[in-house]
Amino acid sequence: MFFGYEWITDQGPLVFAWSILPILLTGMWITIKATVLGFIIALILGLVWAVLKAAPTPFISWPANVFTEFIRDTPLLVQLFFLYYVLPEYGLVLPAFLTGALALGLQYSAYTAEVYRAGIEAVARGQREAARALNISSSRTFTHIILPQSVPRIIPALGNYLVSIMKDVPVLSVVTVLEMLNVAKIIGDRTFQYLIPLSMVGAIYLIMTLIASAGVRLLDKNLPKRGIALK
Repeated sequence: MFFGYEWITDQGPLVFAWSILPILLTGMWITIKATVLGFIIALILGLVWAVLKAAPTPFISWPANVFTEFIRDTPLLVQLFFLYYVLPEYGLVLPAFLTGALALGLQYSAYTAEVYRAGIEAVARGQREAARALNISSSRTFTHIILPQSVPRIIPALGNYLVSIMKDVPVLSVVTVLEMLNVAKIIGDRTFQYLIPLSMVGAIYLIMTLIASAGVRLLDKNLPKRGIALK
């Protein structure tokens, strides 16, 4: 028994697969939650890094550039171990799931920052000059003119990182997060049957990534290319 479910191993592969499906779906739900939370963190932090890196003051832009470069050039697993094992030594203890989502978001924020930067730079400079001529503040220019026009340009790239985060969630198993692949591994360890649970995990991941990719394409198709109107 695992997660309150029992599996059947002595009545054929189809019965076994059907019996473990609810357990894998429970792990799938954890995978989805980690993906969504990690992606939200990456979107927010990525925008923060992009703004800081574009700051005209070197005392602000230089540390942001160094930090994002460090995050981008170090493995996700190292960052995950640091957050999970090192931070508690300094009194900061986070649940395994939150630690994993934070590690995913932090890692991918370094990449989404570059996506934001490319989208912002793609907006015509005349937009900024027109806003300055109309005496619109820099903050309002960014939030109501520049950013809304850059969003449609960066949706495909952000969608790719969403799928990448989803496929990196199994790394969280090293800090005891019971995501889908870890659940399949536990089932295999207890039943000595690895082919069926791992194959089912692969199929579920394929379905999830196809759905996510289709959603991103639909969003990209329906967003106005000239930008999102903000009131």
